[in-house]
Amino acid sequence: MRVPLSWLAEYVDLAPGSTTEDVHAALVQVGLEEEDVHTFDVTGPVVVGEVLEFVEEPQKNGKVIRWCQVRVAPEGQLAADGGPDVHGIVCGAGNFFVGDKVVVTLPGAVLPGPFPITPRKTYGHVSDGMIASTRELGLGDEHDGILRLSTLGVDAEPGTDAIALLGLDDAAVEINVTPDRGYAFSIRGVAREYSHATGAKFDDPALRDALRPTGTNGFPVALADEAPIHGKPGVRVFATRIVRNVDAARPTPPWMVSRLKLAGIRSISLLVDITNYVMLELGQPIHGYDLDTLTDGITVRRAQPGEKLTTLDAQARTLSPEDLLITDGSGPIGLAGVMGGATTEMGENTRNVLIEAANFDPVSIARTARRHKLPSEASKRFERGVDPAIAVAAASRVAELMVELAGGEADETGSLVGEPTTAEPILLPNGYVSGLIGIEYTAEEIRGSLVEIGATVDDADGGLRVIAPSWRPDITDKSDLAEEVARIVGYDRIPSVLPVAPPGRGLTRSQRVRRTVADTLAAAGSTEIVAFPFLPASENDKFGSPTAGSVPAIKVANALDASAPYLRTSLIPGLISAAKRNLSRGLTDVSLFELGLVFTPENGKRYGQAELPSGVARPTDEQLAELNAGIPPQPRHVGVLIVGNAVAKQPGIASVPSGITDALAAVSQIGLATGAQIDVIQGSHHSMHPGRTAELRVGDRVVGYAGELLPQLALDSDLPRVVAVAELDLDAILEATDAAITAGVIGTLPAATQDLSLVVPRSVPAGDVLATVREGSGELLEDIRLVDDYRGKGVADDAKSLTFALRFRAADRTLTAAEASEAKLAGSALATERFGAVLRE
Repeated sequence: MRVPLSWLAEYVDLAPGSTTEDVHAALVQVGLEEEDVHTFDVTGPVVVGEVLEFVEEPQKNGKVIRWCQVRVAPEGQLAADGGPDVHGIVCGAGNFFVGDKVVVTLPGAVLPGPFPITPRKTYGHVSDGMIASTRELGLGDEHDGILRLSTLGVDAEPGTDAIALLGLDDAAVEINVTPDRGYAFSIRGVAREYSHATGAKFDDPALRDALRPTGTNGFPVALADEAPIHGKPGVRVFATRIVRNVDAARPTPPWMVSRLKLAGIRSISLLVDITNYVMLELGQPIHGYDLDTLTDGITVRRAQPGEKLTTLDAQARTLSPEDLLITDGSGPIGLAGVMGGATTEMGENTRNVLIEAANFDPVSIARTARRHKLPSEASKRFERGVDPAIAVAAASRVAELMVELAGGEADETGSLVGEPTTAEPILLPNGYVSGLIGIEYTAEEIRGSLVEIGATVDDADGGLRVIAPSWRPDITDKSDLAEEVARIVGYDRIPSVLPVAPPGRGLTRSQRVRRTVADTLAAAGSTEIVAFPFLPASENDKFGSPTAGSVPAIKVANALDASAPYLRTSLIPGLISAAKRNLSRGLTDVSLFELGLVFTPENGKRYGQAELPSGVARPTDEQLAELNAGIPPQPRHVGVLIVGNAVAKQPGIASVPSGITDALAAVSQIGLATGAQIDVIQGSHHSMHPGRTAELRVGDRVVGYAGELLPQLALDSDLPRVVAVAELDLDAILEATDAAITAGVIGTLPAATQDLSLVVPRSVPAGDVLATVREGSGELLEDIRLVDDYRGKGVADDAKSLTFALRFRAADRTLTAAEASEAKLAGSALATERFGAVLRE
């Protein structure tokens, strides 16, 4: 909410000389968050000028300029810039005439931009200033011609300060309005808060007596909401006033234009500007209808299936039966609380106006605004709650301004249908406020604070009986009252105490492991990303499971992107998308990883079918259990993608392209970080290269896959042919491993190293042979690694030679070569028994 200071000062006594910083500081004291300061950024001299004469001079480029003589000071007096009373000015606009009063920015002035004004030679003349347009002054977007003061209904003598005349010397403070404090979306609400902070006198603009109706049976209105949402009617109060014989062509006065601009609203026309002005002033959204376009009376009802409405933004909208409508005899004429219809819009030819000020249900308005993706200033206020007792005052204020500024005549009788709801009494027990806030408040402080915010306070047994004011629908229980006492008395009364963390708490095992995995991969040179969790169905089919389509995907009902409505079943698509973006920006060697949730629903089970609670009360345990049952399993995965060179080319060092070995290295790092023994088995995956795919296991449990993408799949994703990837189920790894990671004993006695070469059929996985040799070699074997896989001369075509490096060590003695050889041959013998391995000499 942007609050012009001149407007605020009409309803609360600002301290003399108050700056925007002072006002912000005061509002922060009562819990309103400071956002920004807005000004017109115009400094003088900027004066009223009178066009005495001009000469039109065509230029070679086809443009016609005017060489003008403009009086910028009373005759015979010096101008504000110290120059003569008549200045010669070059102007490119052609929409003004001799005798017009215009705004002249003299040398030394600065316009928004900043754009300093200096005498300058142009088109063969020295232009001693500039005649300004609306946009150049920051008052609007109009830039086709200069601003003629007559269009604003303003007349002033040459040399008059135009900054003060047009309200350009005003400034606005901007505050952040939280959802529970909708009353602060008005000058009225902010002025009251400033009064709370400073003790300044507050004059409530809603208490004006001007043009109050003498009756409530004027224009016919019927409330016919037969399908209320969550049991509450869509409209509580509906007030109208009629103003006849308005002059819609009259200009909006400058003071209103400048205030609306500072408040963030563009001036449109006098009648519309008045409704917006009162909305900002009182917080009550207003809508005006061209009375002559209405047929019969107004009925407020829900939409019927298939009904349509063209709103003020010229969009034809298909309505939902949940939408609350304003209708007349012709059908829908407005989306209640959101936007009016085009057929009854106030325009240049409007002569008679029907003013509407209603109070609508926040939930109903919020759903309609989101359903039609149509946020508006009105819906923003109704969603947070509008004072239900202010409708008649707001309609009367609009009528007053239309009479004063548009020359209209207000009907004495208005309409008022419905009654504002009253808040339920709240019992505030003695001692509750001090006990909750943690400091002592006197009884006088508590009662005085509640009275100050507008509450009705009476004595009750054991405490106070409090009724919240009509503009505070957020106050519903005793804790809200305690918060108001703390706020009004002052947050500075509450001491800052650092809480002592209870012992024995900290990160969970899962959190510790996740951090360790991320740190390990980052230390190895990978960059962590966070990818979009929504995908097209095709991406889930490619990467979601080893067998295409074997894991169904969850489709989001209200997807942010219609082309990607499914929850991901794999992290690989997000990594591919990030790699593609980085490659397109010239980063050719990329290593990425992500830790994130994937969604793996069970076949045949439906999710998200539970009925959503209304939100009026806390859901029951049964409702929460039903909602939780409708959530698919969400295991946490870790994914890695490597593309480009693992080792960049350097002087004396050839580049080393990345591949499956780098993916397996990342798997090894994850295993070290989690304390898991991850076994690498020959595997297959429909999106990965045959023969370059590894199945990853912890014990007998498959926890992921690693390998290289199919070359064609990589090329289709605009990536190089070789893309190494790995994806592991981190939750499954944690379940399959012990909570404690025990470090092994470091051997201090000499080790005996041996090599073992075995010839086995090509179909036998090297990992199976390695595991068998490890098993057969016994407890003396400390380490075993595959160091060579040879296929060629000297080895049968259907066989391969696997060479392993073995390290043996005993804990209590120095091994002899014979003992090491005996253990090695035992491992070889077991491999011969299982796979027919032959020892290669």
